[in-house]
Amino acid sequence: MSLKPSGEMYLESIYVLCKTKSAVRSVDVAEHMGFSKPSVSRGVGLLKADGLIKLDENGFISLTEKGSSLAKKIYERHTILSRALTLLGVDEQTAAEDACRIEHIISDKSFAAIKKYMKNKLK
Repeated sequence: MSLKPSGEMYLESIYVLCKTKSAVRSVDVAEHMGFSKPSVSRGVGLLKADGLIKLDENGFISLTEKGSSLAKKIYERHTILSRALTLLGVDEQTAAEDACRIEHIISDKSFAAIKKYMKNKLK
């Protein structure tokens, strides 16, 4: 399964919200991302259909094991790429925005090299 960048962004947002809130609903995702409720509803529906999230009877969202694993990978890419860009002198806001774009297209091989470099750099 190959998730589109928009789906990855929804999944990452749900992951971040789940880390900070005891319960997450579509309205929380919409607020977090600055998207309309209908857009988020569609995105959530696609993630559910792909088996990446579950919705309970009250509309609360939780990540499945598969969804959590993928969300962690996306979030790790975002945080490491953001950190690398700030170390290069890019301001935090621009670094976060650029990392958000890069995280969806960078190959596993290139990301692994950046991750290894960052680990050695920050020792």
